[in-house]
Amino acid sequence: MPDVTAPYYTGTPCWVDLMAKDQQAALDFYRDLLGWQGRPAPDEFGGYAVCELNGRAAAGIGRATAPEGTQEPPTVWTSYLASTDAQATQDAVVGAGGTLLVPVTDVGDLGRMLIAADPQGAVFGVWQAGEFSGAQVADEPGALTWNELHTGDVPAATAFYGEAFGIEIEPMDGAEAYWELRVGGRAVGGVTLLDNDPPGTPAHWLTYFSVDDVDSTVDALVRRGGTVLAPPFDMVAGRMTVVADPQGAPFAMIKPRPM
Repeated sequence: MPDVTAPYYTGTPCWVDLMAKDQQAALDFYRDLLGWQGRPAPDEFGGYAVCELNGRAAAGIGRATAPEGTQEPPTVWTSYLASTDAQATQDAVVGAGGTLLVPVTDVGDLGRMLIAADPQGAVFGVWQAGEFSGAQVADEPGALTWNELHTGDVPAATAFYGEAFGIEIEPMDGAEAYWELRVGGRAVGGVTLLDNDPPGTPAHWLTYFSVDDVDSTVDALVRRGGTVLAPPFDMVAGRMTVVADPQGAPFAMIKPRPM
């Protein structure tokens, strides 16, 4: 169902956000491309914008900032995995060999979060719901539909995400060299090898948004200054493409094949 009303189980991708160098430009771009509506919150709340699709929270766009003397973070989409106890998950992530980038932080009454990297370097977030549980819409045009881990070591990823979140990684039926992230017996994301990425690409999580028409949306993206990284192509799950927004943040778009 497109509307998400039930709580997210631990380990399930529940939110994505983008820290953009030019927040307003990013808000304008994704408004025009995916139909989102969002505006920066007041400065006392960090200016973070929750973007809505037809009145339902779809994704976040914030301002990229870096403490003085530190390197500005890359402009990328971050996938957040759900947790019922962010502190316990932080301990589990570190215990499993992950690297803590932003320790557990309270986000008012909305929830708690942290940012970490797995042992292969793929960065992800963790979200413990308070008043806000995460994306309120999924699997419809303009909304989040898939989160995919790109890694050079599937057995190591299986061990890490299993220990830290209880996620199972199993081969996907009918797909060669592709794996499913499974939580409670249900597929919640995918895993692929870095061999399929350009040489030198680091381990990462890739965000997929659903669209009505991949080819026409790619044309619209290019007109608005985006870049095509992988032209539209047909695959087992539907027709998809990998692109980057005008500030360089990569993401995928897909028109899923009817079930």
